[in-house]
Amino acid sequence: MFDRVNICGVGIDNVSMPKAIEAVEDCISNKKNCMVSFLNVDVLIKAQNEIFKIILTKSCLLLADGVPLLWAAKFLGTPLKEKISGSDLFPKLCEIAAEKGYKVFFLGGRAGAGLKTAEVLKNKHSKIQVAGVYSPPFGFEQDEVENKKIIRMIKEAKPDILFVGLGAPKQEKWIYKYKDEYQVPVSIGVGASFEFVSGFVKRAPVLMQKTGFEWFWRLMQEPKRLWKRYLVDDMKFFWLVLKQKYNKSNSSN
Repeated sequence: MFDRVNICGVGIDNVSMPKAIEAVEDCISNKKNCMVSFLNVDVLIKAQNEIFKIILTKSCLLLADGVPLLWAAKFLGTPLKEKISGSDLFPKLCEIAAEKGYKVFFLGGRAGAGLKTAEVLKNKHSKIQVAGVYSPPFGFEQDEVENKKIIRMIKEAKPDILFVGLGAPKQEKWIYKYKDEYQVPVSIGVGASFEFVSGFVKRAPVLMQKTGFEWFWRLMQEPKRLWKRYLVDDMKFFWLVLKQKYNKSNSSN
């Protein structure tokens, strides 16, 4: 649909926010059964696993969720139009859903986050149609009975957009595995968006989001859980980008 920019072996759609929203609405209008995913540094590192990389490339839209990806794209000579995070796209799509009568379903998040998110959004957009909210138990993805129950709930609710807040790569793997069974026009992995909207977790100030330091804010909030992700695993990103730049320079000589 859009030109894709290669960063460390993963193609990211080079698209603006308005065009991304337009693409989502096109999927709803044409009942396309699309998956929308987001790529930040952590997801890109996880996508060095070939199976996960293949799942991401099957997304109708794969969007750049992180300023470091914009830096890397520019450094590689293939700049991206803008950062589009799941936590920014989610409330915009909910606003549009309220205006146009699209039904939404919230799957995932910590206990109570989805319900609180629905409450917050209904107070803000009185016409929003929340067709369902469900926070599955830990480890549910390995439970066949639980997954059949969830698929049945979604099929009965008939949403136009399914928002899945399970974190990467779990949410993308779950969507990819089951989307042909539950048949929703658009399924979107939105990470911690329910926690942010509900107020269970405070999102970084806008300045930190725009300058590429949202990761540091999250690290300060949950250091025990996130220190290894940000300070060890994700440091590989810089090496991978340099390696890509080096290989690109050599191939052009």
